[in-house]
This record gives sequence, C-alpha cells and structure tokens, in this order.
Amino acid sequence: MDAKALILLALQIAIAGTVFTYGLQATRDDLFYIFQRPGLLLRSLLAMLVIMPVLVGVCTYFLNLPQPAAVVLTALAISPVPPMLPKKQKKAGGVAPYGLGMLVVLALVSIASVPLSVMYFDWLFAMPHGIGPLAITNIVLKMIIAPLALGLFVARLMPRVSPRLVSPLRRFAAVLLLAGALVLLASTWRAIVSSTSLWTVLAIAAFVVVGLAVGHCLGGPSQEHASVLALSTASRHPAIALAISTANYPGEQFVSTLALYLLLCTLLVIPYVKWQRSRSSLAPTAP
Repeated sequence: MDAKALILLALQIAIAGTVFTYGLQATRDDLFYIFQRPGLLLRSLLAMLVIMPVLVGVCTYFLNLPQPAAVVLTALAISPVPPMLPKKQKKAGGVAPYGLGMLVVLALVSIASVPLSVMYFDWLFAMPHGIGPLAITNIVLKMIIAPLALGLFVARLMPRVSPRLVSPLRRFAAVLLLAGALVLLASTWRAIVSSTSLWTVLAIAAFVVVGLAVGHCLGGPSQEHASVLALSTASRHPAIALAISTANYPGEQFVSTLALYLLLCTLLVIPYVKWQRSRSSLAPTAP
C-alpha cells in the first residue's frame, strides 16, 4: 500500500469514526425527521440528484474543461453528501436531525441513483460506466450505514457510557481527518499547481457556489432547512467521487483534482456558514 492509499484510508477511517459518533447521539425521531416532511424530502432529492447533475452535464458539454476536472465534477455531482457535514450544518444554524436524516436517505438512495446517473453521463459523453450498484453499496455500507448502525447499537447497549465516548472519538476523528487532508494536499500540491488551469479552479468554485445557492433556495423558507440543504448540495462524498472517476478512467490520476475540490469547498463554505450563523438567532424555528 503506497502513501496516497494510506492517506485515503486515514480519511475514510476519520469519516467512518465521525458517523459512528452521530450514531451514539442519534434518536429514532432524528432518523425519521425527513420522512415526516415529504415536501422537504422531494426538494432535497431534486436539488442534489437532479438539478446539480443536469447543470454539471450541460456545463461540461459546452465548456472545454480538462478531462480530470470534467470527470471529477460529474462524479461529485452524483455522489451523496459527505458524513462530516452535519457538524457544519449545525454551526450554520441548521437542524441536526435533518442533516442526519439526509445522510441516511442519500446513502440508501445513492445505491440506485449513482449507477443511473453514470448511465446518463455515458449517454451524454459516451463515457463507459465502470461502476455498478454493488461497488456503491460496498462504499455506502462501510463508510455510512455500518458505522451509524454500530453507533446506534452501542448507544442502546451502553446508554451511560456512550455519551462519554462522543467527545474523545470525535476529537480523534477530526484530528485524523485534518492530518490526512493536510498530508494529501502537501503530497499533491505540485500536481495541483502544474496541472490545474484557471478554468478548472473556476469550474470547481462555481460548482460549490451554485450548489450553495440551489440548496439554499430549495431548502427554504425555513432558514435552518436552507442551510442544511445548501451545504449538502455543495459538498459531496470524496470517496465515492474518486471511486466513480477511477472506475471509468482507470489510467487517470484524480487525487490532485479532488484535493483541490476539498480545499476550495472548505474555503468557500466558510462565508456561508458565518452568514447563516449570524441569521440563525433571527430566523423562525422549523416546524
């Protein structure tokens, strides 16, 4: 296993560990929060699984983007929300149960939606669809469903001990995630600088900004729901995006482009999170 594979493994462990801590704190009502609001559920799926893939498909079709950027953007557009997102959503004034419910719904829906979306891009760009439902199911089970279910089980089995596990485990996962991301950026910065064009930077930045705008509009009128959907639409699961990219183009290197996306996404969501946090005390509480 080479250094990059170890770094990606560390990132995956950190993400799974974060999801495990969500399971330690989640309740049954949290998990079913979004199912009790079918209109919000429909708008959420429309923003993430229909509007963004269509917009990215149209833009990629008409813009002459470098292949790594085009492939990564299409992969990001059809990947589900990353598990580290609910904490950001809470900072932005979002409803924590909605973020957790979105995580579960999108993880399950992605088993069918990702292969279908890959077929759409295959039809649009004659791109070979090299990843199927079994591969997506494997990723979703390992990184979302299994750690979340384990956290729920531990919380039920040890109700007094589990609350004390949350803080140290979340701190460990955050340190591991930050260290892995920094090492990944440090190991790929030369590739990012040498192979990244201005159009690639603009395209990735536009993906994040447009995702924030689409999610914010469709998540309203509740400010709490808007912030959750905005961050969910702009931020996507890097592991699934990398799996889609490498499955369809096994000879290409996409790690540096994904590292650039993670860097730009982290920087671009900060102003939105601060803006929403400043509005959260004035916004009406979600029903």
